[in-house]
Amino acid sequence: MLPVSRAIPRIPSITNTTRHFFSQTNTMAPLSKTHKLNTGDEIPAVGLGTWQSKPGQVEKAVEAALRAGYTHIDTAYAYGNEKEVGQGIKASGVPREKIWLTTKLDNDWHKHVAEAIDTSLKNLDTPYVDLYLMHWPASLVKGNTKEVYNDWDFVDTWREMQKLVDTGKVKNIGVSNFGVKNLEKLLSAESTKIVPAVNQIELHPGNPSPHLVEYLRSKGIHASAYSPLGSSDSPLYKLNSLTKLAESKGKTVQQVLLRWGVQKGWSVLPKSVTEERIKANIDLEGWSLTDEEIAQIDEVHKENSFKVCGDDWLPVKIFFGAGDSD
Repeated sequence: MLPVSRAIPRIPSITNTTRHFFSQTNTMAPLSKTHKLNTGDEIPAVGLGTWQSKPGQVEKAVEAALRAGYTHIDTAYAYGNEKEVGQGIKASGVPREKIWLTTKLDNDWHKHVAEAIDTSLKNLDTPYVDLYLMHWPASLVKGNTKEVYNDWDFVDTWREMQKLVDTGKVKNIGVSNFGVKNLEKLLSAESTKIVPAVNQIELHPGNPSPHLVEYLRSKGIHASAYSPLGSSDSPLYKLNSLTKLAESKGKTVQQVLLRWGVQKGWSVLPKSVTEERIKANIDLEGWSLTDEEIAQIDEVHKENSFKVCGDDWLPVKIFFGAGDSD
């Protein structure tokens, strides 16, 4: 997601727990689990996130991920790396039909949906995407991203996105960064004929958003987690409760966080450009967390609550506090 409400520090080095894990394990079991959407399609439970990946690194990361067993790649026009993602897919040798590809409509393209998807497809060098998301519920003026349209909002944008489903260019449509208030507005609109298949939101133990997640479940909208590890140099990596739990499982903290998200019922999109970590992040098959361990992680936010991505960079408010998106 772009941009963030606070500066994101450098990507941390591999933790001691990670080193221990790799020294003890010689095999990898990529998670094959999927989640069924309200369209009947199945989205892979783990995907490679590409937000904040530096230019020149994305192609290799995508190629490494697909070769390691990933079947879901997540990008966005706003990330500026769609072309590299497409190059990485080609370099991997994995057939396009074996890959779930997600990209997103940028905020100042809301009045130009048809042109936007064609631009993204050209960048990605693919005839279709599996999931096309409205990146934010903010319709910004083309060429002036400090201003919103006074004659257009995200409900109008969704009306145009619905038209894409019949074109063959988009298999599923959804939203991102939508809280309950904006979802209620969207779902109650007369022009809304398709319920979003997915809402991609920030989800991690420091920002678990239980009210929003339950609302999505009640509406049949799948929750997909960006920043599932709490972003770069995450404070979650250093929590004693999580490091001890990871050690007891013989796993990394990152793997425990991802397994928690998968077992909570959402898909997770960890970002990495390091092959070793890319492989570790999908090594989630053949083990699980107990109900007690899930409950323990559920409590983390009570003393370690934080949000990676806010809305203070937008000219319109998106997040409305506890009970809406938190």
